[in-house]
Amino acid sequence: MRTAFDALGAIPAGVGPGGWSTLEPQAGSHEEERPLYRSVFVSDMHLGTSGCQAGALLDFLKHHPSEQLYLVGDIVDGWQLRRRWYWPQAHNDVVQKVLRRARKGCRVVFVPGNHDEFARQFAGHAFGGIEVATEAVHRTADGRSLWVIHGDQFDAVVQCARWLAIVGDHLYEFTLKMNRHVNTLRARLGLPYWSLSAWAKHKVKRALNYVTGFEEAVAHEARRRGHDGVVCGHIHRAEMRVIDGVLYCNDGDWVESRTALVEHHDGRLALVHWGARPGQGGSIAAAVQVPA
Repeated sequence: MRTAFDALGAIPAGVGPGGWSTLEPQAGSHEEERPLYRSVFVSDMHLGTSGCQAGALLDFLKHHPSEQLYLVGDIVDGWQLRRRWYWPQAHNDVVQKVLRRARKGCRVVFVPGNHDEFARQFAGHAFGGIEVATEAVHRTADGRSLWVIHGDQFDAVVQCARWLAIVGDHLYEFTLKMNRHVNTLRARLGLPYWSLSAWAKHKVKRALNYVTGFEEAVAHEARRRGHDGVVCGHIHRAEMRVIDGVLYCNDGDWVESRTALVEHHDGRLALVHWGARPGQGGSIAAAVQVPA
């Protein structure tokens, strides 16, 4: 089969105490000006699947230029592409946008996840200006050390029972298909986007217990390694909170939640949700911030 890495790299060269909410300012359209953000972290795009919300992702990237862009795993869904090749123009546009960022001086770091694990063999190399690394350490403007990983290393299902993870992936894909039908109907009724799969995961007690265990395990390992915080993805649940003195940040996904983590030039971190403005063609970004 065609490797998904060809698409990504081989194209030419809630909140802890004191947290508060605000609206993110909109970026201008001229990327030659100083980037609006110091860093942007996105993960779980799952390019190569019909569930990827590539249009919203491309819109987000256009409005959020940054000096550094971290791709925190599951950017290309190699699992799905092995079963069926699916690569519409919108997915190619996202890849071209990222490559264009790299060419214009943005530092782009790709930390592969379990769905694009084929890229881990290229760790230490760069393709089209995109650095590939199994993990990374990001130093914020205010001096904090953030460990950047995808997070599948802390998922016992992926690590110990790959066949079960693949079965779950099939079931998840079915839920996303149902989700599209539900939202087509909601759009006709003038209702906003709603994630059926995210709702189901929030309602199932065992799923909530899994999420809590995952977050705590990742945060504790970051502390053991001497970092102030961790940035990850994998579980498709955007979150930013302090766990035993460690800042846990999950940037969410671009299949269900349409979320990302951004760093302002003074080191402040914020979770951004990118959604369509009701009745208009524009977008809004609702952010949650945790003071340093």
